[in-house]
Amino acid sequence: MRLHHRDGTTVHLAYCSNVHTAETLDGVVAQLAEYAEPVRKELGADLLGIGLWLAHDVVTELDDHPAALTRLRDELALRGLETVTLNAFPYEGFHREVVKKDVYLPDWADDRRLDYTLACARVLAALLPDDAVRGSVSTLPLAWRAPWPRARWERAHRSLDRLTTGLAALHRETGRRVQVAFEPEPGCVVENTTQAVRELGGLDPDWLGVCLDTCHLAVQFEEPAAALARLADAGLPVVKVQASAALQADVPADPAARAALAGFAEQRFLHQTRAHTANGVRSVDDLPQALAGELPDDAPWRVHFHAPLHAAAEPPLRTTVPVLSDVLQRLLGGPEALCDHIEVETYTWNVLPPGLRPTDPAGLATGLAAELAWTHQELTALGLTPGPLSKETSA
Repeated sequence: MRLHHRDGTTVHLAYCSNVHTAETLDGVVAQLAEYAEPVRKELGADLLGIGLWLAHDVVTELDDHPAALTRLRDELALRGLETVTLNAFPYEGFHREVVKKDVYLPDWADDRRLDYTLACARVLAALLPDDAVRGSVSTLPLAWRAPWPRARWERAHRSLDRLTTGLAALHRETGRRVQVAFEPEPGCVVENTTQAVRELGGLDPDWLGVCLDTCHLAVQFEEPAAALARLADAGLPVVKVQASAALQADVPADPAARAALAGFAEQRFLHQTRAHTANGVRSVDDLPQALAGELPDDAPWRVHFHAPLHAAAEPPLRTTVPVLSDVLQRLLGGPEALCDHIEVETYTWNVLPPGLRPTDPAGLATGLAAELAWTHQELTALGLTPGPLSKETSA
């Protein structure tokens, strides 16, 4: 879906396909028919953006075989879909029975991460619509925080130099500009914008920047105004926004709140939890630890569980949707568009508590469409209008 900012910029709105399980090209093509096209039709849209997650084996096939790439490009066009962004955070196995910290492997100290990311950039350059200014690829924030000795840090930063060189070469070869965005996440080497400035400041903003996930921002209890100002002052562009919301318990000592939170403590994904205390933000790596007493319960908790954007949580829980709305207003509510790639990323639909999760593909498509409709409404309330590209310049 495309919207028109008052300054003439086209803002691309998509949903992220990492909610789907496919890790083969056949599976990716099938999910376009089973989910993405029905979402587009439910929205009544002529064109729907989809932020593809392409696992390592799929990217390798697409990168090595032009016929495979043509097949995917044709399927997108056939179904009224377009791709300007890829989510390259998960490398593979994102829907295994247990994922947890494996999602951070390989990290940026491992050459496999660089190779995968550059392959994603090459594939995206071939998939970009002809009239798109740029593409974006989001990735993990270097690594999980430990172990992270100096030698691994140095290897990672050498990879970032090679990444910049590779993206610049891709632009020279294809004329397509693809930027890579590092996504701060609780528990990682870069878990907030302060650490983003420390670890990533000085990178070439033509090619590298930040993916601002609004769930992660909220879990860290970062204030959007200060966070965005910090990035801007450091010259770190917001290459992409992942529109997402965390769970919040205002009174986690309340038995009803604890019982409600327990329904979200599932085994597949890591659900980092933070408490905002008088002495600062306290943290644990997963929700079961918090419920077991490892986190103070006399201050509000926020939980890294991507909650559907359009639906209020059942009291006594709520979501951090107001943080998302604040970020969108600050980036797109002013005279200039400060980011033009917005990706709805609720990958947790299939691990919601049983009464909340969809029971079939049609139910998931309906939920995804509702999230996109909600986000579209938020953007139009800021003055954006649906429409074609107008102020696009060659990259």
